[in-house]
Amino acid sequence: MKKGFLSQYFEGIAIKRLSSVEVDIRRSNQHEFNGSVPLRNLLGNNRLSDYPVTFIWLGDENEGISEEGYVTWYDAREKHPSRTEWRLYFKSNSVIDLSQEGDLLLVAKRPDNQVYIIVIKADSTFENQLLWLFGINDEINFQFNFQPIENGHNPKVDFAVRYILEELGIQIQEPDSVFLDTLIEPYIDKGFPSTKEFSALARRSVDESYPVEQPDLTLVKWIEQEEKLFKRLERHIVSDMLKQGFHHSGLTDVDGFIKFSLSVHNRRKSRVGYALENHLQEIFKRNGIKHSRGTVTENKSKPDFLFPDIMYYKDPSFPVSKLTMLGVKSTCKDRWRQVLAEASKIDIKHLFTLEPGITENQTSEMQSSNLRLILPQPLHETYSSSQQTWLMNLDEFIHLVRERQIGY
Repeated sequence: MKKGFLSQYFEGIAIKRLSSVEVDIRRSNQHEFNGSVPLRNLLGNNRLSDYPVTFIWLGDENEGISEEGYVTWYDAREKHPSRTEWRLYFKSNSVIDLSQEGDLLLVAKRPDNQVYIIVIKADSTFENQLLWLFGINDEINFQFNFQPIENGHNPKVDFAVRYILEELGIQIQEPDSVFLDTLIEPYIDKGFPSTKEFSALARRSVDESYPVEQPDLTLVKWIEQEEKLFKRLERHIVSDMLKQGFHHSGLTDVDGFIKFSLSVHNRRKSRVGYALENHLQEIFKRNGIKHSRGTVTENKSKPDFLFPDIMYYKDPSFPVSKLTMLGVKSTCKDRWRQVLAEASKIDIKHLFTLEPGITENQTSEMQSSNLRLILPQPLHETYSSSQQTWLMNLDEFIHLVRERQIGY
């Protein structure tokens, strides 16, 4: 296990495509996978009875469910003097029920021996992301392949790796937690500050940021730092609330707990988008780029950024070729289509995202819809070589807008 690298979180994986006999209850009720050599490399040669595992299903959009369960890893011919026939048995569960033939199956083992059984919808962005994460370049068939991490593909836990691990619900261990606690100390008792204030705190606490010379790397640093600060502060606040408990008039306050849980979830979702916009706006300011943020155009639409600004956009004499709009979505999913209806005067739209490994089908559809996708340069490697020829990075976008603003 190497701290700061993928091997800190995963020891190895066994990977395959699901066959029809494994998912179609009309053909089989077997509820088990054949324990071929690759799976034995992962799980070993000792019987495991009622072993706790986490089942995860990942689909399109933000679809995903997880369920705790148990498996039995056993040799069906353990009494035979020379033959073995290992099998991984599991009980029916909602993850397997959602599975279809051709979906990707990952059996993943963590250094603490925790096992994940992950089903990923075929041809989805989640599939792209996990294949990239584990360095799987070969075609996956219906037989297990084993992939070690420590002595194989073992990337550093950078922004892209962190993003995918958190999609799996894995808590990232921060080596600088003591330093982070000193930064958030003023907010532990009084609660979360505004996103604007929190974003400014993140920027101030990052060393060696160069928003003009290196806007892509700087943005990633700022976003990572704010994410660390937020998760650390959230841990303190949620922990205090759980210690206090949820009681009212001597009764357990179930509704109060659910309301609090929803508030935590909603804060996580909304904060990331605002933080990304805050940091992009700061980079535009540092680069001297004129812009308007969140102003209303036609049909009450509010593009995240307009360049040079809303007054030029509303001026009928201003050349449309000099106008630029930028939508901002931390994750794209199908929501990228919302951007197409914004700033109708501008034919070619731009969209900034932090989502790694979007499928080629999605990016091809974006191209045909006159949408240019922009990502920080470090995330480009999570896309195929053909996609990378079309993607823009933040530095390129800044140069494009600056050229259009010459003389205005």
